Amino acid sequence: MDNVKPYRNRAWLGVLPVVLVVAFSAVVPLITVVNYSVQDILDFNSRFFVGLEWYQQTLNDPRFIQAFVRQVAFSASVLLIEIPLGIAVARGIPRNRRLTPLLLVFLAVPLLIPWNVVGTIWQIFARADIGLLGVSLNSLGISYNYTAVPWHAWLTLLLMDVWHWTSLVALLAFAGLSAVAPQHYQAAELDGANRWQVFRYVELPRLRGVLTIAVLLRLMDSFMIYTEPFVLTGGGPGNTTTFLSQHLATMAVGQFDLGPAAAFSVIYFLFILLFCWLFYTSVIATAAAGMETPDRDTRG
Repeated sequence: MDNVKPYRNRAWLGVLPVVLVVAFSAVVPLITVVNYSVQDILDFNSRFFVGLEWYQQTLNDPRFIQAFVRQVAFSASVLLIEIPLGIAVARGIPRNRRLTPLLLVFLAVPLLIPWNVVGTIWQIFARADIGLLGVSLNSLGISYNYTAVPWHAWLTLLLMDVWHWTSLVALLAFAGLSAVAPQHYQAAELDGANRWQVFRYVELPRLRGVLTIAVLLRLMDSFMIYTEPFVLTGGGPGNTTTFLSQHLATMAVGQFDLGPAAAFSVIYFLFILLFCWLFYTSVIATAAAGMETPDRDTRG
């Protein structure tokens, strides 16, 4: 036992540089934002303490509430589409084949494209006059114009995000499936399990870890989406695709309301933290319940 404690101390020393970098790049700016959120900043030399006034104003602002509802709807839609689709794609990729590495590289191509370029690609691709998607739909008799019809803009944004990020879920799921030993599949085949039963009882329990990471990453990223919708729709038509990040950018950069924007940022951060914590806690509780169930059955 005496030899374990120094080893753990050395491990913490190895992590210390990372902690310092994170503290400088994340904690210090966060403290600055919290400081701004309780002040009325007229200029760099004139500021007055206002307490929680900006927080109350933000939470009672109809524009914030509408942007929050749109944000939740978009993030939920993204997760409901990308997680099952990513798993399906991962299950369709052959394992231990010569072309498997090439398929994985091809699958990862959308992840390598910068966000502003993704928005530009889809802006051109979906245009009703010259875009392949827009012209094709209109030639089929489907009136499509994402710059004028709100639900067309929503559908285009969802398609763009699915195209861009489903690869991440698929790669993570493929990594989890690759860790399943062949003996498990052989045992399931001997028991006469069908494809759904193999997925439910053999693959899904071993995908829980990577799917937790995938959902957390996609939840946080979709909740902070800014560049793609800004380039594609500019928040329109009207404000129908204006999400929280765009509303925040308008306040902080366009209107230079640093105090309200800082309060908005803190609330924004707390919402993301809350959603991630609730999801992670539910996953841990479900896993714990699943581990306890066989013990109860055995005692019964």
